Amino acid sequence: MVIVRLILAVVAAFLLSNAALAQKTISFPTQDGGVVFADLYGSGERAVVLAHGGPFNKESWAPQAKVLQAAGFEVLAIDFRGYGKSHAPGDTNVLGAQLYLDVLAAVRYLHANGAKSVSIVGGSMGGAAAGDASIASRRGEIDRIVFLGSAPNLPADKLKARSLFIVARDDTSGDGPRLPGIRAQYEKAPQPKQLIIQEGSAHAQYLFQTDQGDRVMREILRFFQ
Repeated sequence: MVIVRLILAVVAAFLLSNAALAQKTISFPTQDGGVVFADLYGSGERAVVLAHGGPFNKESWAPQAKVLQAAGFEVLAIDFRGYGKSHAPGDTNVLGAQLYLDVLAAVRYLHANGAKSVSIVGGSMGGAAAGDASIASRRGEIDRIVFLGSAPNLPADKLKARSLFIVARDDTSGDGPRLPGIRAQYEKAPQPKQLIIQEGSAHAQYLFQTDQGDRVMREILRFFQ
């Protein structure tokens, strides 16, 4: 708790100063012949991939990426195939594409460039892709996953990473409440794992735009310690 408070204090001071953190855009290949573009923040042996939801893109993660960088992480916010300049098979029908390959490509890029551990924060579509990437990964490639309003598409008992599920109690889709399905996947997931149910109805990355946003960020930082 003391460590988390210290990190948040440093981050708050940084944000108030309006200082700009260094960032560059890079690209790397996927195993099915695609190319993923991503924004890279900082450097270091502990890295985090940020995987966006359907209405978002890599730039949408900038506030969270800067908080994570200030906490000592190298951060890679990706554009999935079909977003921005990223392209790969299936990019004209993103929801039916093999998005987990984009996440795996990001994870492997970071490992190849010095990261000792790589974790993921995935919102909605990006969380599902992150979970499927863990299931398809080699053991040890992905350390931890934060699922924002999401769960793997594949059976969660095959996850190879520690998992934190965060969902708003009244988050709904066209098919109804999301919580029951997410809870069912959470129950299948191997330990260690945690489920946090926030109040309200904000879905995935929209949580950061509510009064719950600071708490969500604190929980993510705590989970990554």
